[in-house]
Amino acid sequence: MLEYFPINEQWVAIFTAVYSILERTAIIWAPLSLGFIAQMLWEEYVVAKFINTLDFILLEIKLPRDIEKTPLAMELVLQSLYQTSSGTWYDHWIKGKVRVWFSLELISEEGRIRFFIRTPAKFRKVIESHLYAHYPGIEVSQVEDYIGQAPFLHEKDEWDMWGADFVLTKADPYPIKTYIDYGLDKTDLEEENKSDPLNTTIEFLGSLGRDQYLWTQLLVQPVKDRFSKPDTLFGKHGWKDEAKRVVKELKEKSGGGDEGKGRASKRDSEVIHAIERSASKIGFDCGIRAMYLARRERFDGTLIPGVAGLYRQFNTEDLNGFRPTRTTDFDYPWQDYKGIRLARKKNDLFKAYVRRSYFYGPYKRRPFVLNAEELATIWHFPGRVTETPTFERIESRKSEPPTNLPV
Repeated sequence: MLEYFPINEQWVAIFTAVYSILERTAIIWAPLSLGFIAQMLWEEYVVAKFINTLDFILLEIKLPRDIEKTPLAMELVLQSLYQTSSGTWYDHWIKGKVRVWFSLELISEEGRIRFFIRTPAKFRKVIESHLYAHYPGIEVSQVEDYIGQAPFLHEKDEWDMWGADFVLTKADPYPIKTYIDYGLDKTDLEEENKSDPLNTTIEFLGSLGRDQYLWTQLLVQPVKDRFSKPDTLFGKHGWKDEAKRVVKELKEKSGGGDEGKGRASKRDSEVIHAIERSASKIGFDCGIRAMYLARRERFDGTLIPGVAGLYRQFNTEDLNGFRPTRTTDFDYPWQDYKGIRLARKKNDLFKAYVRRSYFYGPYKRRPFVLNAEELATIWHFPGRVTETPTFERIESRKSEPPTNLPV
């Protein structure tokens, strides 16, 4: 008789032996597995419960016509977001307390450009005091969430969207191109001679027309010890230690290690120096998300490459950069039967944006690290050189900063 599915007796013996071992040791591994699952479910529950109690507000920042400060001013402002307190083990495992996070947002509403910071309400005065201290001509006010005022919320069938998360192209310790690389740290540089990398983004946002919107959010919280520690099974170490590990590997590969064999090339030495300098500053766990939304008849697919390349000006070949991921599209039509998966991807991205969910559920993602200098490069207030017509600026400060701000 022809045997269509011949049985390999050796594999049968192996599977039988494994099953027998699992069956006999179930009294050991089953409770451990169930306990691990129960712990994960409990943590997810209490954390979600705690997050629902947080009172988030949205602050809009309106800029004056002349801003003479370098992005260093924003770097100092962003250091106020380094809020590391998450309480004791009891606070976390019983109350669900976690580190707070913030969202730095830059959006375009039909070409109108706006800056926002989303923050827990209790940090409002801290953030305002730092903003007014370094940018005395600005106006800061609490506003309703622009998402709730968007017209497509009530006309979803008439609108379309494209969006993505962004991740780093290389390991976290490698820095991106910063404002210092662009020479923006020089205070004696004439305004018309400045090359602000944010200008490209501002110009693109200002080019949107009627019924077209582009939202971006940069989510930040202090970096956690989440990198695998060498020579350990479950050990974790921090971002600065991870940078030291990467530097050590680079020195060994380039022949400039501790053994003194050979010498690192000039460019290798520059890369090592860049990583060490980057790690000398405070680091933040970050997530970046962007969405382009438009009424269907005005949805312009040619703008998608522009959205995907929003952060390309910060990329370098041998250091770091950004690339889009989890995009709301597919490469081939057979990957998505009747558009079911695409609709789910768009819905999930939209809900994640609305919730500003990244570090915790329900839309948890793996963050990447940027230091304060890198954050200030991506998100700062541009100077007079940015003259996009739809970029509204206030002529002068209408009022003094609140007198009750903390010193």
